[in-house]
Order: sequence, then structure tokens, then C-alpha cells
Amino acid sequence: MLKLGILGAGHFGRFHALKAAKAAGEGKVTFLGLADASAERAALVAGEAGTQVWQTDDLIAAADALIVAAPTAFHFDLASAVLKAGRHVFVEKPIAATLEQADALVALAASANRVLQVGHVERFGAGFATLLSSGGVGRPLYVEAVRIAPFRPRGLDVSVVLDLMIHDLDLVISLAGGAVEDVQAVGTAVCSDRVDIANARLRFAGGAQATVTASRASLKMERRLRVFGTGGYASIDFLARELKLVRKGQGTALEQLPGHGIETLSWQDRDNLEAEQAAFVEACTHGTPAVVDGRAGRAALDAALRVEAAIGASLAGAGLPFAAG
Repeated sequence: MLKLGILGAGHFGRFHALKAAKAAGEGKVTFLGLADASAERAALVAGEAGTQVWQTDDLIAAADALIVAAPTAFHFDLASAVLKAGRHVFVEKPIAATLEQADALVALAASANRVLQVGHVERFGAGFATLLSSGGVGRPLYVEAVRIAPFRPRGLDVSVVLDLMIHDLDLVISLAGGAVEDVQAVGTAVCSDRVDIANARLRFAGGAQATVTASRASLKMERRLRVFGTGGYASIDFLARELKLVRKGQGTALEQLPGHGIETLSWQDRDNLEAEQAAFVEACTHGTPAVVDGRAGRAALDAALRVEAAIGASLAGAGLPFAAG
């Protein structure tokens, strides 16, 4: 049975620890424990998860696979140490702080023949899975993603681009199926000293385009994804758990769009993090491809950094300050 350890006991580290403890209780993994720079925090989370606290190097040596859930600035050092020790690694998003670091992790994983999975948890959501299983709307031509949330005093070590928007950048890239060729973006700080609201426009090889909006400075939550394709239109409201599909010759006929019909699908929410962690365990134990591998994580980071650069240029042109990251 896979021996699993967790590096980092912060906000996401705690959730990973609780999911790992549940998996261990169901006989799916052996959860060795966790390590954190704060002994107090490590003890608190370990007590809640019913596991033990380790020193980082000892845990890496003892485990078969590790989840890196520390702040972004520590992703590269921890993940590279795990891979150099010949262990599988799951890294929370973003994969690293820089593209050079991301490239190095991808190369290390390849040379060590070990799994490198990146924590883009939205790929495991029931809503996105419903869109994929529906047959979709053909080749995407235009994608619109909106992710708006109230302010919370966490994740402020990075901008809203690396905190929230990167989730939708990953989804959009996976749908568009081509390299990002051009990025335009605007944004500003509202509640912190980093960008808290941003809007980006992306153009992909092959002609697809996307608009992505993210905010962590709003009064309510909104999560939507719209896809206009060669075969129709899809609209997902993740909070309402509803997918509307408009396609030719399918569904209930639409008077305003002759020859087309509409279908409405829904789904039951599932534990995305639990599904994501289970996929990592499956990749480590049975060699199944990682759903979000290092290259996919690198592509999302590249897009996010290009969005930040475009925002920086926009603010600089207006004579306004900008804090990257």
C-alpha cells in the first residue's frame, strides 16, 4: 500500500491531511503523517487528522509519495527534494514560482520516472466532468470563464491571478487544445497590496479565444463557464449545478434558433479534493497518467505569468504601482 506524506499544514495542507486520513481509514493508503515549518501548526493539524508530525527530510525518506501543500515560494525546493529522493510528488497549484522552476521539476520527474501531478482541482469537479461526458459542443471557438468570490485573508502571498484565475486558465487551456499565442489583461489591487480583480483575453493557436475574469474582492460568489463551439453552445453554472447545452438537432426545439434544441443537465457535487488525491494514488500505484501532469501545470503557470505581465504593463502605462506574484 502506498505510503503517503504531506509537506505543509496550512489551509490546503490541512484539507489534504483530512482526506489522506480518510483514505487510510478506508484501507486505500498508509498515511505516515505530515511536516510543517511551524511545529505548533503541524501538531494542531496532525492531532485533527489522527496522524503524527515528522521532520521534512525524514518524511521524504520514509514515504513513497508526498503532497506538497506549502506556500508557492517553497514548491520548487520541496518538490525537487522529493523527486531527487526517487519519490512521487503532488504539488499544489501553481506548480512553482517561475517557469524555470517548473521546467526543472518536469525534467526531474521524467529522469526519475516518477509521477508529478499538479493540484488543479477543478479538473476533478463533477460540473466539468458533466460537460466532457455530454459530448461537448465541437471545437471551441470562444470560451468565457468567471470566478468571483468574497475577500478572505488567505492566499494573499500571490495575486488573484495565481490564487483563483489559474484554475480557469487551466480549464480553458485544456478545452482550447492549443498553445496560448497572445494575452491581454487588466487588473488592480482592491483589498490587498496585490492584484485582487483581473480580466484577461487569450488567443490560442488554431484560432480559439477566451475571456477569463477573477475577483477576490466581491460581495458574492459566482462561478460560470461558457463555451461556444463549432457544434453549439454550453453554459455551466457551477453554483447552481446546471449545464445548458444548445446543439443542432438535439434537445427541446428552440423557436429562436431553428434546427437547434436545448438540453439541461445537472449533477451531484462530489469531493473534488478527494477525487484528485485518489487519482494521484492511482497514478503512483498503477501507472495511470496523471490527469494534470507537470506539463499541464507549467502551461497554466505560463498563462498566469503572462496575464500578470500584461496587467503590470497596463498599470505602468497608467502610472500606477504593481506588485507581481
